[in-house]
Amino acid sequence: MFKLYHHTGTGGAAVAAALTLAGQPFETVTVDTKTDEQFSDAYRKINPWCQVPALILPDGTLMTETSAMLIHIADTNPGKDLGPAPGTSGHAQLMRWMVFMAINLYEADLHYYYPARYTTDTTPSAVESVKAAGQDHMERAFGVLEDRLAANGPHVLGRDPSVADIYLAMLYEWYPGDRAYPHIAALRDSVAAQAAIETIWRENFAG
Repeated sequence: MFKLYHHTGTGGAAVAAALTLAGQPFETVTVDTKTDEQFSDAYRKINPWCQVPALILPDGTLMTETSAMLIHIADTNPGKDLGPAPGTSGHAQLMRWMVFMAINLYEADLHYYYPARYTTDTTPSAVESVKAAGQDHMERAFGVLEDRLAANGPHVLGRDPSVADIYLAMLYEWYPGDRAYPHIAALRDSVAAQAAIETIWRENFAG
């Protein structure tokens, strides 16, 4: 069985959704990020980078990085509408957009929500500058994805649903701004409304 180290509202929500859609049972271990449990010695042994989620595969292998977990789940559960087969051009596109989102959106979120981690200048103006740059980068990346969905939607991979939709929907839930991205919003709504995962989505992102 999979073991998912997670805290409500973090990247583990997308992993839980993907495992559920794949029909894979998993155990959830809560890591309380509100009390900085991710920095504890015990959790550091699981993930030296001190981030959630972390995922233990059924054979005991450790995975970190949400995007990598989602790709692995898609690759090992064919026929579940989670992604194209490895080695195909469709899979190449899945890799392209998952890496794009991990590098640009996920990292921009970290700059926005944890700006002090990204500067040695701890003055309020410097920290606020990092935060503002994070939101700007985030919005430019969302703009690229909005244009793609407008031209080649309704899914990130065109007509085919995949874990890229789950990942983008989660990242959009974290968006702190008010700029409109109607195609991304519609995709998020469709992901959240799936009967199999609507409870997971509500528990992680309601309110």
